[in-house]
Amino acid sequence: MSDHKNNKRIIKNTLFLYFRMIITLLLSLYTSRVILKTLGVDDYGIYNVVAGIVTMLSFMSGAMTSATQRFFSYEIGKNNQKQLCNVFKMSMNIHILIVIISVFVAEILGVWFLNNYIVIPPDRVVSANWVFQFSIVSFCVTILSIPYTANIIAHEKMKIFAYIGILDVTLKLMAVFLLELTNNDKLIIYSMYISIISFIIYIFYFVYNRIYFINSKFTLYWNKNLFNDLLSYTSWNFFGNLASVGYNQGINILLNIFFGPTVNAARAISFQVNSAISGFVSNLQTSVSPQIVKSYSTNDINNMKKLVFSCSKYSFFLMYFLSLPFLLETNFVLNIWLENVPESTSIFCQLLLIDTLIISFSHALMTAFQATGKIKRYQMIVGSLLLLNVPLSYVILKLGFSPQSTYYISITLSLIAFLIRLQLLELLIPKITSGFYSSVIFKSFLVVLFSLIPSWLISTYITINILNFIFLCGLTWFIIISSIWMVGFNIEERKYIKNIISSKIKFNG
Repeated sequence: MSDHKNNKRIIKNTLFLYFRMIITLLLSLYTSRVILKTLGVDDYGIYNVVAGIVTMLSFMSGAMTSATQRFFSYEIGKNNQKQLCNVFKMSMNIHILIVIISVFVAEILGVWFLNNYIVIPPDRVVSANWVFQFSIVSFCVTILSIPYTANIIAHEKMKIFAYIGILDVTLKLMAVFLLELTNNDKLIIYSMYISIISFIIYIFYFVYNRIYFINSKFTLYWNKNLFNDLLSYTSWNFFGNLASVGYNQGINILLNIFFGPTVNAARAISFQVNSAISGFVSNLQTSVSPQIVKSYSTNDINNMKKLVFSCSKYSFFLMYFLSLPFLLETNFVLNIWLENVPESTSIFCQLLLIDTLIISFSHALMTAFQATGKIKRYQMIVGSLLLLNVPLSYVILKLGFSPQSTYYISITLSLIAFLIRLQLLELLIPKITSGFYSSVIFKSFLVVLFSLIPSWLISTYITINILNFIFLCGLTWFIIISSIWMVGFNIEERKYIKNIISSKIKFNG
């Protein structure tokens, strides 16, 4: 397939995902506001930390998600339909095994940990245990959905992926409104609704796959070599996913033990904000990732390098574009959005966004590693480094440092991990990162330099209110776009955009 067709497909898929993201963003932010008001700060914190215990098991499913999508994309690139069918069957077998192991671990260790270590008001312990059980159901259904979602993404059918995502958040918003109609324990009822919604979404993914993809028919199948390939690939992904889960849920549990559920609520809101903003970037990366894998499978390393560079740079630009107004006026936005803002929410949001800005450079690099299938050394080094998040956070919290100190540790480790990824990828695929610092990092630095200072000066000289915030957003975004055009894009990129605009003008004319 030509570069032009690939670019058109990436743009088309990205637009579908942005449509999904805009709708889900609006619904999710409103849902968070309503659920925080309906449940209250403590119950909202309890729900997030209890559900997080189950989510800690996702390092297994997360590792399989990467493996499944990588193998699907690789076989599609090779146009090997028979092997694609076999990969689907084997991945389903492994995901069923993960469900069995997860339930066993959650019901034994999870229940014990919940009732002995998590800080929960005595009158909410029974409710917390119900939340835990419903969270297990939601988690297991989500795991079984992974081969179907991975199949859709690998086939680059982002339109249906967008529609099902919108349905998901719409149902969750409806669930929040239904809470107002019940006089029973709202925390338990909300958890039950989430479990039901997970099952409904699974049905939609299942039906679509069975209708449109012939490789999605599941039958009993066993191939020792394929199983070993998937398991070997997956086992090394455990490090990276365990580190991610440790940061997201392990730190959440530490904060609960040291500071109680109120801080969990603040952290949950910060992750909600970060997810809303970074989701736009994730959509771009989701669109590009299959093309990176397919380029490697056809040995088109030059196109692979081009995709990695472009995705890394554009991911940072987009994340920075969306984050800066919020970073400048965090308190104002939070007070408009939420009626009751938990303490520390503002600084949590700011630090997490900075961390995500650093990580945005790395996603395309991670996909490049996944494409090769040679991830042992990468996961051993980078995964082990990121695993330090939890023990280092425990030490500093034990020494009496503030909750936000955990974010400083994460930012530092994310920066070190990014630099290591570049070196390791260069060793794996010679010359693929040659020019990365000048083409991606330096240009991104120039964009920040030329846009941050004037935007910050403007924010300090205006009295913030709704109209002035809208004005600040517009002016800040204009400054960022101008900076990207002047110092962020190269000559080829500016020429490509001019040609697109010119062709649109001629078409409309």
